Amino acid sequence: MQIHVVQKGQSLFTIGRQYGIQWQEIADANELGNSGKLAVGQALVIPITGSYYWVQPGDTLYEIARKEKMTISELANINQISLSAPLTVGQRLYIPPAPKTPAQSLLYVEPRTPVTQVMIAETKNRVAALTYLAMFSYEVKRDGTLKAPSTANLPEIAANAGALNAMVISNLEDFAFSAPLAHDIFVSKGVQDLLFTNILEVANRVGYKDIHFDFELLFPEDRQLYNAFLRRARDRFHPAGLTLSTALAPKVSDVKTGIYGAHDYKAHGEIVDFVSLMTYEWGYTYSEPQAVSPLPQVEQVVKYAVSEIPRTKIFLGQNLYGYDWSKPYPTQGGQPAKALSPRQATELAIRENEAIEYDYVAQAPFFTYIDQNNIQHEVWFEDARSIQAKFDLLKKYSLRGIMYWKLGLAFPQNWLLLEDNFNIVKK
Repeated sequence: MQIHVVQKGQSLFTIGRQYGIQWQEIADANELGNSGKLAVGQALVIPITGSYYWVQPGDTLYEIARKEKMTISELANINQISLSAPLTVGQRLYIPPAPKTPAQSLLYVEPRTPVTQVMIAETKNRVAALTYLAMFSYEVKRDGTLKAPSTANLPEIAANAGALNAMVISNLEDFAFSAPLAHDIFVSKGVQDLLFTNILEVANRVGYKDIHFDFELLFPEDRQLYNAFLRRARDRFHPAGLTLSTALAPKVSDVKTGIYGAHDYKAHGEIVDFVSLMTYEWGYTYSEPQAVSPLPQVEQVVKYAVSEIPRTKIFLGQNLYGYDWSKPYPTQGGQPAKALSPRQATELAIRENEAIEYDYVAQAPFFTYIDQNNIQHEVWFEDARSIQAKFDLLKKYSLRGIMYWKLGLAFPQNWLLLEDNFNIVKK
């Protein structure tokens, strides 16, 4: 497959002709709907095997082959050209697909009550590309009981598609992560024993195969208590044939203070079977406009993580959403940014007739617009280029796989490129 960035004056018809396929194939693959409208700067995934390269001024066969990780003979033979023949500007060269690498994928799902038919349909549409479907979340109570989410038949859908169900356990209380709640659990072995018994009962009844603790915003002084809690959980769940995993805040050093202080990368790497790095939310609801998961910052977290945790235990976190900020920004006393899916962001750019720009440092698309009330907006989101940059990062560091937050936010290009880059491991 190939990523194509829409240029001024292009249409689906002319793009399809450029790649030798029908325009409807591009529309269907990218789930564009019936309007056929495009935004300048919009990234499309072209559903072809391999890709094409158009010769630029100054290009040589050797330089192109090196860039594409091929030998010059391979490139020449595939394109049936002579090694000594000069290249012409605009000449189209075929590049065969690179070998896929094995990887795992984990997707959080956060169903509401009642679970909608749209979410059920979306789950059915995505589970084939998943190793784990993670049900968010079972909320811990101070007495060791659990408040269960609505699940409908989502676990059954996942299991039938060969995806493992993960049971997410959180310290959410009244719609917020609660450090006091977690502390109360950490200091009482009796409550822990009851909690673990309740988790095992639910896991056996529903069919969960992994127990995933997403305890966030903890007291930093509870660091060792959390580690001890996880060791006790491991000792209960492993004999039952269940794996244990955790969500980790994005850290670049072993800071022991603040809201991330209780997350001990080295200890988690030793105790649990795998971790999910929450490598997103640099741009968030109350921030200045910026990329949600800028590549340099994400890579800093990964570099630290692989220094403390075995690479085969690390899932790289990826957001399936962006934000629309309006002036005055939240940091200036304005309203919180509004979350939107990549497809919604692109449709907004089309509707507002705005070109999509790309920040090549952050590896993220963005655009600005002025609404009907003359208020200026800035939108940052994800597209095919930004997700491919994350896939390349995953490969660079040989990580276990990729984790997504969350189902229900339309990003069709992600799923196309996930399949194109990886052989998704089914357990």
